[in-house]
Amino acid sequence: MRVSICVGNYAKTPYCIPGLEMNAYCMEELCYCLKENAFLLDTSLMNDGLLHWIEQECGLRELARALHPLVHRQGSLSAFVRLILDYTGFYTPEESAEVEQVLRQGAGLSRIEKKKSQVDYLVKKKKYLSAVREYDNLTARWHEMEREGEPLPAAACLSSILHNKGVALTGLMLYDRAAQCFLEAFETDGDPDCYRDYLAAMRMTLSEEDYVAFAAERTENYGYTLELEKELEQILGEWEQQPEYLLLNSRRARRGGADRQSYYEEGDRLIQALKDGYRNSVSN
Repeated sequence: MRVSICVGNYAKTPYCIPGLEMNAYCMEELCYCLKENAFLLDTSLMNDGLLHWIEQECGLRELARALHPLVHRQGSLSAFVRLILDYTGFYTPEESAEVEQVLRQGAGLSRIEKKKSQVDYLVKKKKYLSAVREYDNLTARWHEMEREGEPLPAAACLSSILHNKGVALTGLMLYDRAAQCFLEAFETDGDPDCYRDYLAAMRMTLSEEDYVAFAAERTENYGYTLELEKELEQILGEWEQQPEYLLLNSRRARRGGADRQSYYEEGDRLIQALKDGYRNSVSN
């Protein structure tokens, strides 16, 4: 059994970690967030607000003083985080070294690439509306840098931004807008996966008849259409074996039965769960 001794005080006011939007109430929570999300961190972490929180809320004046030169003399993010991890002792030296290595590797990424990783994390957490807004900010910044002749990452990065915005829009069930994003992503980098996702979004947008006409006009990509239909058939087959599908089927059978009250009560619970999930996806 491993026993960890807490370092410093438990804060009355949490520290909200920039880029992660996670609250930490003690040094151990801070270290956990830094380690588990190292690939998302950037130099915005190195600020006087964090130093003040470490000194005033956690009572670790010595650590705050040690970190101060790294903040004000443009020290490296990897050294900054490693110092926090080593001082706290929450992780082994080997684990702290792994975090430091991740941060060093990320140092070669552009600010846009790092910001994209942060927004991708929002999609993973199903914060779709916030993700769409941030992807829009990223594309606007990309085009601004392009106009000003600033160096940019490879086109695949822009394609991925557009594609992942489409994924977020799909989560919001805005399939027509998602389709446009997937198409733009395909036209940017030529990734066939983006085109397949474009077809899938159009399949969800159009009626059966309209989609058949739409696909018939694109004979040059007919192979993708066939592949999509096979995937959909497989997905539908798998869905019919899921507990959720079996539950809905059993409910359908009880709809006209004697126990109609429980049928409607269960329906209300399912609807409320769907509402809660959707509200979570569109919350900031």
